[in-house]
Amino acid sequence: MPSMDAIYFIQPTKENVTMFLNDMSGRSPLYKRAFVFFSSSVTRELINLIKTDGTVLPRIGALSEMNLEYFAIDSQGFTTDHERALEDLFGDNAEISQAHNACIHTIATRIATVFASLREFPYVRYRAAKSSLDASTMTTLRDLIPTKLAAAVWHCLARYKTTIPDFPQTETCELLIVDRSIDQIAPIIHEWTYDAMCHDLLNMEGNKYVQEVPSKTGTASEKKEVLLEDHDPIWLELRYAHIADASERLHEKMTNFVSRNKAAQIHHSSRDGGELSTRDLQKMVQALPQYSEQIDKLSLHVEIAGKINKVIRESGLRELGQLEQGLVFGDAGTKDLINFLRTKMDVAPENKLRLLMIYAALYPEKFESDKGEKLLQLARLSPDDVNAVHNMRYLTLPESKKPSGGFSLKFDVHKKKHAARKDRNDEEETWQLSRFYPIIVELIEKLCKGELPKNEYQCMNDPSPSFHATPSRGPAIVNNNQPAHSMRSRRTATWARPRSSDDGYSSDSVLRHASSDFRKMGQRIFVFIIGGATRSELRGAHKLSSKLKREIILGSTSLDDPAQFITKLKLLSVEDISLDDLEI
Repeated sequence: MPSMDAIYFIQPTKENVTMFLNDMSGRSPLYKRAFVFFSSSVTRELINLIKTDGTVLPRIGALSEMNLEYFAIDSQGFTTDHERALEDLFGDNAEISQAHNACIHTIATRIATVFASLREFPYVRYRAAKSSLDASTMTTLRDLIPTKLAAAVWHCLARYKTTIPDFPQTETCELLIVDRSIDQIAPIIHEWTYDAMCHDLLNMEGNKYVQEVPSKTGTASEKKEVLLEDHDPIWLELRYAHIADASERLHEKMTNFVSRNKAAQIHHSSRDGGELSTRDLQKMVQALPQYSEQIDKLSLHVEIAGKINKVIRESGLRELGQLEQGLVFGDAGTKDLINFLRTKMDVAPENKLRLLMIYAALYPEKFESDKGEKLLQLARLSPDDVNAVHNMRYLTLPESKKPSGGFSLKFDVHKKKHAARKDRNDEEETWQLSRFYPIIVELIEKLCKGELPKNEYQCMNDPSPSFHATPSRGPAIVNNNQPAHSMRSRRTATWARPRSSDDGYSSDSVLRHASSDFRKMGQRIFVFIIGGATRSELRGAHKLSSKLKREIILGSTSLDDPAQFITKLKLLSVEDISLDDLEI
């Protein structure tokens, strides 16, 4: 189209620039003018490559760095689209792979574009390698990944300070870089919120749900694709509710909707053969479009919740969930697991696999002896699934050597078993199986209070001495006293809504408040998880934003549902297959 202008939005790679030059050079360019926008910083070498072509230069209408190399999951989550991060950085071949450094560099570039587009300059904190804390610990490549990524992000940000107009020159927010090893249980355990269960139990593709609706001809049902996202007020209201709570509230909504809605009443009365007055017809016509939309949304979620509850019943998930959380909180141990595997022969293989992966995360040492092997035999897992359990070791941090000569008690008077989590008494949870929370929640709270151990979570920007004085003089307090760039009016976190709305309409107010209610919030906290984030961690970011009065933004290389995470874990020790060969 040589008479038309064209917009190019491309990554600044040599291959892309060469293709762009081929399009626009010579006597017959493809377009009249080109407006070129790069997704991240472009190198001087590539700029020189463009400059050398004299025929292209006059045809360039714009050449700009947009710094937009990330995908927004929702209002407080993003990914860098690195589905292979676990494989490239934590797998068997990671130490010899050229992809290792390239992967870290690309992740860093994409994280940096988040700060460039938001005009934020963070304190860059990261989980320090164990060897930097204890000289007796062997340094492994995996253990150094957060350190390497933090250094690469810092390098990008230092360049932004000098190249981007209006980029802050002093710190405006917090960034904490961790990896999947800090919490191996969150990606595997059954989560009982509406959002998590939709993605875990219904085989959804991303946020796309396929609904069966009656056809207009009244014959067979038709398939209709719907997106579960922020534009749906009922989804926005219920996504982080416990599935039992969500089901109750949907039932209330449907009952109240039918009893209160004029159009619904007229619709019902017309079916019963009642005469409709002109006034009734007028009301019906006026109310019907809204009625139709509301009843569609309510019906959709009633159907989804019904399907989830059916799977929970048929799979015996409640008992499984109690054992999972019992193991994590130390209320159950090896004997309970053995008893469950012996008596519950009909449990699905994938659920037994997840149970044993949780056990492997809690007791990695058991799988170095024949105790773990006996458990795997008892569970009758396939070789592929056994591989996944063994691969949990790739996410286990190196242990510092314990001094010899001591002794340990083999029993406990109170029979209190090994616990990976402590109960949080501050949460107003009334539903069973809602105890579990991801480790990231505690880390964010400590970061906000300035109580993160500074040796375990080190900072790239060596701040002033007063910054390190005492835990009480932590970053949150020091930062909030300065006129930081990010102290601005922001929307209320979208999850912070009234507990329930009693009919189908009032959910809409959730959307209105989410988009129009502004208030002063403290400096943003960014957390980046290398190796995939979970829906429970995204929920934690939303809930903590309201609790801490600071916007929490969660970033990761990918957002994984349990099945996706397990597939990726299986790849860590497999050389001849890759993600390209597997459908996730």
